[in-house]
Amino acid sequence: MAAMTRGSSAVFRRLLIQQYRRRCLRVQEVRGHAALRSLPATLDRKLPTCGGSFRMFGRALHMSAARSGAVVQFKLSDIGEGITEVTVKEWYVKEGDKVSQFDSICEVQSDKASVTITSRYDGVITKLYYRADDVALVGKPLVDIETESGSDVTQEEDVVETPAMAREEHTHQEIKGLKIQATPAVRRLAMENNIKLSEVVGSGRDGRILKEDILNFLAKQTGAILPPSPFQEIRTPPPALAVPSPALRPPPAAPQRVFAGKDVTEPIKGFHKAMAKSMTAALSIPHLGLCDQVDLSRLVALRAELKADVQCRGVKLSYMPFFIKATSLCLSHFPILNASLDEGCQNITYKASHNIGVAMDTGLGLLVPTVKNVQLLSILEVAQELNRLQALGTAGQLGTADLSGGTFSLSNIGSIGGTYAKPVILPPEVAIGAVGKVQVLPRFDASGHVIRAHVMNVSWSADHRIVDGATMCRFSNMWREFLHNPASMLLHLK
Repeated sequence: MAAMTRGSSAVFRRLLIQQYRRRCLRVQEVRGHAALRSLPATLDRKLPTCGGSFRMFGRALHMSAARSGAVVQFKLSDIGEGITEVTVKEWYVKEGDKVSQFDSICEVQSDKASVTITSRYDGVITKLYYRADDVALVGKPLVDIETESGSDVTQEEDVVETPAMAREEHTHQEIKGLKIQATPAVRRLAMENNIKLSEVVGSGRDGRILKEDILNFLAKQTGAILPPSPFQEIRTPPPALAVPSPALRPPPAAPQRVFAGKDVTEPIKGFHKAMAKSMTAALSIPHLGLCDQVDLSRLVALRAELKADVQCRGVKLSYMPFFIKATSLCLSHFPILNASLDEGCQNITYKASHNIGVAMDTGLGLLVPTVKNVQLLSILEVAQELNRLQALGTAGQLGTADLSGGTFSLSNIGSIGGTYAKPVILPPEVAIGAVGKVQVLPRFDASGHVIRAHVMNVSWSADHRIVDGATMCRFSNMWREFLHNPASMLLHLK
């Protein structure tokens, strides 16, 4: 009987030891900080025989998890314009760096603009998903950030913004030259009340816009929330922007490639990819070409008179502002040249604003920023806006807003030295002009005497599906007369 009792006790002891081991081994199956935080309570409730050592071990793991914050995947949000991929041009951080909200993380280059991505969180960079010159996809992680303990962490990057949600401003993406600091809640409040954040003065740290700033801005509206007028899209820069500011970071020097007798194949990226795409689409347009000559002798004299006065205002006055303004005056008489045609050639949209693009040769390639609402601007205001765009273009900092929305384009091949050009239409526009260099040539005056004249050639291209040659010729004649006698433009200025 005693033997049976001892045998039963031994079996019961073995069963207890197996159960004890199984329960203790469950500790190794716990994964994640949330499970580790609940470990002490689990041990207290289920393993009373494990002793104080396991409770101390659980408390140590809990304290370690509390000190280290959550690791968040910071994803590339939608930057609009249908862009699905970008090229990582430069990293401003490396693994192990500590960042705060709105600190710059990297600069990416799409086929339309340069964008600086800024941090949404305070924390430490734990992983970079791309190297410089790699192609990053919208909606995929850029970096991992270990957030600071106690910070409010939400996975907002998991939802990629659509262009409709983004409107024209993105929560944590800075278009070059237009950095606006505000939290998502403040931006949503501004969007719901149709307020442009660029018009609100921020009272927070480093100019950050707070909720109170939005409410104060609303109070000044006397209860009427008015939509921004088209003219407000153009902000006249201070005179200091006439000269490239030191704050505008010049583009990095292109590395010198050494070709050791071998062919090199590189993918087409960035602006070159956009150019290839737009020019391929342009080949489907039947082009109508027209060339003419313009006597700019009076304009040359007028510019010489105004140049000193304009320079005192910090503005560089070239011939291009006169060309742009004359184009706008002509578009008012020929609205079909300021229109767009849909892909099916079924509808024509006549544009109300004269957003005239100006082709620029930059270190990044051919860019066409637009001077918005030229019909509302004076020649001086056009010159100021053109100076701003040229400064940003030289620094490689033109944003999406500067490079989109064009309704008519001008190309100044004469700045390099060409006399004639055959410009290619930029879809969905229907016309484009190219001006050559100004040459001093002999001409006959009304009395038949040979005189010294400043002559410039101009070439026009139009979409022959909706623009006929007579319309293009009449437009060119009016444009030529405005520049031949620039004083006549005063009769049409408002």
